[in-house]
Amino acid sequence: MRVLTVAVLAVPLLAVPAPAAVASSRQAATVCTVRDERLDELSGMVAVGSGYVVVNDGSDFAERRKVFFLNAACKVTRTVSYPSRPRDTEDLARGTDGTLWVGDIGDNSGSRSSIAVWKLGPGAKSPALFRMSYPDGARDAEAMLVTAGNTPVVVSKEGGTAGLYVPTGPLSRKSTTPMRKAGEVTLPTTTTSNPFSFLGRAVITGAAASPDGRHVVLRTYADAFEFDVPDGDVIRALTTGQPRQIPLPDEPQGEAITYSADGRSLLTVSEASGESAAKPQILRYALPDRPAVTSEQPAEAPSPTPSGGPRTVAAEDSPPFDYITVVVGLIAVLALLLAGIAFALSRRARRGR
Repeated sequence: MRVLTVAVLAVPLLAVPAPAAVASSRQAATVCTVRDERLDELSGMVAVGSGYVVVNDGSDFAERRKVFFLNAACKVTRTVSYPSRPRDTEDLARGTDGTLWVGDIGDNSGSRSSIAVWKLGPGAKSPALFRMSYPDGARDAEAMLVTAGNTPVVVSKEGGTAGLYVPTGPLSRKSTTPMRKAGEVTLPTTTTSNPFSFLGRAVITGAAASPDGRHVVLRTYADAFEFDVPDGDVIRALTTGQPRQIPLPDEPQGEAITYSADGRSLLTVSEASGESAAKPQILRYALPDRPAVTSEQPAEAPSPTPSGGPRTVAAEDSPPFDYITVVVGLIAVLALLLAGIAFALSRRARRGR
C-alpha cells in the first residue's frame, strides 16, 4: 500500500494536454470478490488458465507474505512461501515458459541498495531470489513487466516521467546484476476520477505484457494505457508509441493489472486495507476486438536494444518532468506568498492603531 500524502489543490495548476488516444468508455465487469482475509494489500496479479495468481504488498504478517493461487471464484487453492523475507513485493508477471516473476521493487524511503525479483518456475516448491541494482541511485517502483524474451522491465514511480530499467546481463543467484536505464515514458494527462485526484493520474502503479507479446500496458490509480509492440521491442514501444487510454475510474486503490488468459481483456484489482474497507474485487475491462491468444508460445522477441540500436531516451538527456515535484513546489510558493501577505497586513494594522 502506497498512499499519496502530498496536498491536493482544488484549482488546476498546470495545463492538461489531451491523451494521445482515448479508447471508448467501457463499463467494468466484476469477475469475483476476494474474501480471504490475508489478501488485503493486493499489488500484483496474473491470469493463469481459469484462475489467478496474486501477491500482497510488503506485509508485517508472515501469513500474507506468500504467492497465492486463486480459482475462478477468487478462492485461495494453494500458497507458496518465500525462503526468506521479501522487502516489498509490488508486482507480478508471467514469462513465456510459465515462470512467475515477483517484483520485490518497492522502496518508499529510497534507501535500498538493491531490488530483487523472485522467480517461481513451473512445479517449483519455492521461488529463487535474484538481486539487481540501479545505475543512478535508489528509487521507488511499483510496476514490472516481463518481455516475450523473458527480460524484466522495472518502471519507476516518479510522477510525470518514469524511468525504464533492464538488467545489463543474465540474472544470477550468486551476485547482484547491474541494471541500465533503457529509456523513459511519459503518460498522457487525463481527468479520470480517482481517490488521489491529479496525483493519482501521475504515478505508474502496475504493468503487464499481453500473452502474445504484442501489447504492453501501464496503469496509474486512474487509467490504463496500452501500447502496441509490433516488433517485440518493448522499450521502443513505451518510449515512442502512442498509447490507448482505458479509464479505470474510482477504483479504491488500484495497483495490480494483467491481461486475461486469452489476451482480450484487462483485469485489475485494488488494495483494500482496514476493517471497514470493501473486499477486493477482480474487475474486467474489455479491449478492442482482437483474436484470442492461442496455446502456442509467442516468438522470441529481442531484448531491449543496447545503445547501438534504435534510440531511447537516455539518462543524460534533458531532465525528466517530475509532475509531483512541480506541484509541491507550486504549493510551497503559494504558501510563502500567503504568509507574506498576512505579515504585511498585520504590520499595517499595528501602524494604524
